[in-house]
Amino acid sequence: MTDAETRIYLDNQATTRVDPRVLEKMLPYFCDRYGNAASRNHAFGWEAEKAVEEARELVAAGLGARAREIVFTSGATESNNIAILGAARMYAEKGRHLITCATEHKAVLDPMKALEHEGWKVTVLGTDGYGRIHLEELREALREDTVLVSIMHGNNEVGTLQPIAEIAALCKERGVLYHCDATQTAGKMEIDVEALGIDLLSCSAHKIYGPKGVGALYVRRRNPRVRLEPILYGGGHERGLRSGTLNVPGIVGFGEAMRLCLELRDEETPRIRALRDRLQERLTTELDFVKLNGHPTERLAGNLNLSFAYVEGESLLMGLEGIAVSSGSACTSASLEPSHVLRAMDVGDDLAHSSIRFGVGRFNTSEEIETVADRTIEAVRRLREMSPLYEMALEGIDPRTVEWNAHA
Repeated sequence: MTDAETRIYLDNQATTRVDPRVLEKMLPYFCDRYGNAASRNHAFGWEAEKAVEEARELVAAGLGARAREIVFTSGATESNNIAILGAARMYAEKGRHLITCATEHKAVLDPMKALEHEGWKVTVLGTDGYGRIHLEELREALREDTVLVSIMHGNNEVGTLQPIAEIAALCKERGVLYHCDATQTAGKMEIDVEALGIDLLSCSAHKIYGPKGVGALYVRRRNPRVRLEPILYGGGHERGLRSGTLNVPGIVGFGEAMRLCLELRDEETPRIRALRDRLQERLTTELDFVKLNGHPTERLAGNLNLSFAYVEGESLLMGLEGIAVSSGSACTSASLEPSHVLRAMDVGDDLAHSSIRFGVGRFNTSEEIETVADRTIEAVRRLREMSPLYEMALEGIDPRTVEWNAHA
């Protein structure tokens, strides 16, 4: 096992390290201020409730929302389920047609499949080669009985950003609710749900240097007021939308994580992007037959998803011992199937199996980036030495029609 001192974490789309400032804010609510926020009869409960409401204000500020529009959940997966299942069932009399996209997270696609089994019709939009939807295809898919469109902001695997302002405008024009999974972008990018016209939005604390096990769902309260059928019952917490004792320490941490993101964003985002670009530059200039997955510019600042042809992704991961990167979404990494996101973008199975996601974040350094570049280049070259297909490619015998990096 590699010593902890030599480990490098570069999987920040899967989860992030809790910022020490966030942890410091949370600690009193485990032992000293341990009241239940729903206990309205004594000071312990009042103290917890006050902390929750302060955090609610902070999360709302990060989204351009009002505090009363924020519903705390256990994470973005639950938020997505409440939004999709709750909206579909509440507005079933209006229509039973839903729209989503093939590159969505499973936490969106699976609730959609569940509703299909219950009789709803679901249209799954395709994408271009960068993973972006075609707006005209969305326009044509909208029907009189469409009640909800669910399309994410930033993709968790390839980093591609969807045109959410245009999506929201199309939905508003047709009187259809728009749900946006902003798990990868909330706090890290400017989002104003009011200005954009988003009706429902999901986010999670552990993607922004907060704790795991806490998330939020924005639910619009006017123009229009969105109503949802709960998926959990028992106690009526969160105005009846999400019953269950509130995770006060986690919610406090979420609020502080969002506050720090907003405070640091203007300096942090360019720094993270520069680290990512340096890694991309080294890997694509010092190695041949490397393909960027996702949009080259409209992408998450810290995301770099590359396919290394003639290298098995799992073998490459094993060759990068001590470096935490990913071969796809953490929620589906147990599967041996190629990424559904890359398949939807028409990336062939061979390249999909050779893809690696590097996720740069707040605590990464330029020294770490250089080390990761060195180790990756070394590992790819070593693995290709054992590949007869690579030797054929060097001789120009390559059947693929892929646009490789410049010197390939």
